[in-house]
Amino acid sequence: MRALTVVPGREGSLRVEERPDPEPAPGELLVEGVAIGVCGTDREIVSGAHGSAPPGGDRLLIGHESLGKVRRAPEGSGFVPGELVVGMVRRPDPVPCGACAHGFVDMCRNGRYGERGIKDLDGYASTLWTVDPAYAVRLSPGLERVGALLEPTTVVAKAWDQVQRIGDRSWFAPESVLVTGAGPVGLLAALLGRQRGLTVHVLDRAEEGRKPELARELGATYHSDDVTAVMERVRPDVVIEATGAPSVAFGAMRSLGPYGVLCLTGLSPSGRTLRIDAGELNTELVLDNAVVVGSVNAHRDHFRQAAAALAGGDRDWLERVITRRVPLDSFADAFTEREPGGVKTVLELGS
Repeated sequence: MRALTVVPGREGSLRVEERPDPEPAPGELLVEGVAIGVCGTDREIVSGAHGSAPPGGDRLLIGHESLGKVRRAPEGSGFVPGELVVGMVRRPDPVPCGACAHGFVDMCRNGRYGERGIKDLDGYASTLWTVDPAYAVRLSPGLERVGALLEPTTVVAKAWDQVQRIGDRSWFAPESVLVTGAGPVGLLAALLGRQRGLTVHVLDRAEEGRKPELARELGATYHSDDVTAVMERVRPDVVIEATGAPSVAFGAMRSLGPYGVLCLTGLSPSGRTLRIDAGELNTELVLDNAVVVGSVNAHRDHFRQAAAALAGGDRDWLERVITRRVPLDSFADAFTEREPGGVKTVLELGS
């Protein structure tokens, strides 16, 4: 098989190499790799800033936003050859912690989990891969062109699940959401907001091009001005933060209204500083019963919810979220910065 590998911590080490075809362990699926999505985490791994190889090796087979087609499925697995599948990313730690022991690996408490294509486990950027059926999720047959969007959709499925759980501490009937960021995660968060029947607002710096077009095609109102001004004008019940920009996250936090919920999904670079009135912020959060929650990774239920969301989405719109498709032979192009106005890059693994 052909596999895309990197030496974590070493910039310029990305290469396609020939490896023996994987032999499934008893009960595992053998899957033909169709595509992987490329995100900021992948680019950090390729730049040498992130990632770790499996124990005993120095190279990591990357790719965590998977899409494949079952080639062989053992009897009793619940899968059949030809089905589209996505492999889940995280695996429980070997200890395990209480969360992992109860099946909530996305909430691991000791950090000893593994992540395929990221941390200690080979990923899915290969023409063949194997997966335990317990970590495989079936997709609708018509999603082959857009199925690589499933993993980022699970991120926002979990975010919405967390928002709902927090809201359910009391009466909760949100009517509007502000999504900050119109990258893949932000647009998919907006999609799920529309599917929930909410009035959706999207904020991003881009003033023209694909991002505002995609937001408006969803029926969302698009904004490109200051987050504080937008918050005051819109007064959303929920905010999904998908930029990782500290000024945006704290701007939204300062402007949360009564019983507001802000879910943070974007990772921020370290070393950024802001001047804030911490006392005022604390007082406002307390007096408004407001909640700020971080959310990362996803549970199996979120993968299923995401699969249902994609199946219920407009296929043409989902295809337009993918603004660049790169063949495996041109792999390096997939890990450069996105083209101006671009949204999502997908690396196609087939011949």
